[in-house]
Amino acid sequence: MTQRGGDPRDAEVGKRVRTLRLQRGLSQTELGALINVTFQQVQKYEKGTNRISAGRLQRIAEVLSVPVSFFFGFDERPKTSTAQVMDLEFSFLQTEGALRLARAYARIKQPSVRLQLLRLTEAIAGE
Repeated sequence: MTQRGGDPRDAEVGKRVRTLRLQRGLSQTELGALINVTFQQVQKYEKGTNRISAGRLQRIAEVLSVPVSFFFGFDERPKTSTAQVMDLEFSFLQTEGALRLARAYARIKQPSVRLQLLRLTEAIAGE
């Protein structure tokens, strides 16, 4: 019997689970409790190490308030500009501190301050 490698689609589904979990402010332990698995199992789902069964994915979708189809919004066809933007947003949300940064930015009340912060960030990033 040969050793099987993981399917990249499992990793993509897991990445989407992680992104939504973080957006909702849930820990792996909290999500695990809501779907009746351990936090270690949630880790394996998010890394794509373990596949998520159809029933479990349905439960995750219910807990995270998205349709199951959300987890399958990827394909191997050339990407439209909208799909490229979505991928960029998902990769941004995977970076450390991204959600904290987005939440803090959203709390800034003055539009002029938000604009100054945006310009500063773009300058630092070399945009």
